[in-house]
Amino acid sequence: MQPRNMSMSGVVDLAAVKAAQEAKAKAEQARAEAARQGGGGAVSPADLVIDVSEADFEREVLQRSTEVPVVIDFWAEWCEPCKQLSPLLERLTREYNGRFVLAKIDVDANQMLMQQFGVQGIPAVFAVVAGQALPLFQGAAPEAQIRQTLDQLVQVAEERFGLTGLTVDGDAPEADARPAAPAGPHDAALAAAVQALDAGDLGGAVQAYQNVLNDDPGNTEAKLGLAQAQLLRRVQGMDPQAVRQEAAGKPGDVQAQIAAADLDLVGGHVEDAFGRLVETVRRTAGEDRDAARVRLLELFEVVGADDPRVTAARTALARVLF
Repeated sequence: MQPRNMSMSGVVDLAAVKAAQEAKAKAEQARAEAARQGGGGAVSPADLVIDVSEADFEREVLQRSTEVPVVIDFWAEWCEPCKQLSPLLERLTREYNGRFVLAKIDVDANQMLMQQFGVQGIPAVFAVVAGQALPLFQGAAPEAQIRQTLDQLVQVAEERFGLTGLTVDGDAPEADARPAAPAGPHDAALAAAVQALDAGDLGGAVQAYQNVLNDDPGNTEAKLGLAQAQLLRRVQGMDPQAVRQEAAGKPGDVQAQIAAADLDLVGGHVEDAFGRLVETVRRTAGEDRDAARVRLLELFEVVGADDPRVTAARTALARVLF
């Protein structure tokens, strides 16, 4: 699913002078205390990714966020998109080398935290800076957009709160180091697709994912990547204002509703996108109905079958079809 708030516009609320001053003061106090105790040195790369529960949330997330931004990954074992996003977030966390810490929260074991953050579907990614939470994105977004969001996060944390991150001891061994998994038969092609996305080559990404699916039609990562790349390519060059005006002025124009639904999804308005197309299916027939139905199914692929919003929309679609 595409980012709900990739622009990080919500961070403006974190820039309150009082909060910034308090955060800076807490960070300086923590560093001074660590230095007094002979600590405050470099941390191991293994310390950058932590599993967090309700019992240790205050210490591991809230208190830690006064020293370094904490990115929270809400996930579950049964969530297929989570299995694609979580390893990517872990890799980026180590790559950013202490600019933020990644806290992984299993929603099945920590329902209260899920409710407190208002998580509607997973994977969902939030950040906590100086004790204040903000949403980053929901779903398995393209790596290039995730990097952009993380760059903005660390910039805001440093400029507004003086949080420059942790020093990492690159020579320290990984606490949970495991032998590298053997390369899969499609790893090179999937990597090429990601590189194409990073470079803005949406056509190349579509082709790379399609190549994988031609050989392995059930490849989950390729299905998700293809759906996302196709969506991004469709909205590329659109004038959002013009598209939305046309959809509002022509409720019976199926293609106008389809285009608006694509923009809704890219903007993170998942329910709006699904609801628009379900309603379009309800009031159309023949080829128009089929076009709206097919696009809705394609958007389900982007969000992921395990997302509860997809389940709800499938039920709504079934009602209007049957």
